[in-house]
Amino acid sequence: MSFVYLAALLVSITGMVVLDRRFRLFFWANARRAAIVLVSGVVLFIVWDLFGIGLGIFFRGQTPFMTGVLVAPEVPVEEIFFLVLLCYLSMNVFGAASRLSDATGTEESR
Repeated sequence: MSFVYLAALLVSITGMVVLDRRFRLFFWANARRAAIVLVSGVVLFIVWDLFGIGLGIFFRGQTPFMTGVLVAPEVPVEEIFFLVLLCYLSMNVFGAASRLSDATGTEESR
């Protein structure tokens, strides 16, 4: 049992939290809204994964870097953390892009 992939995901999520806190992109901009968006996104992707697994499209790839712990058939625990990272990254990028867009739009109108 290896925790390499899980550790990499946790380090990456920590990086997202640090960027979010530093620039107030997502949770530090509005924690309630961010929690709703993050949970909704993760749930949507889990449902997507379960449909894909049920249809035989998705399956668990076994590597020596994963824990081998499953939260559902063909759904490793790392998948949950990956989906959190994916959604958090997307919202941080959206927050940064919105802020940049607002800043350039203000300068152009002068």
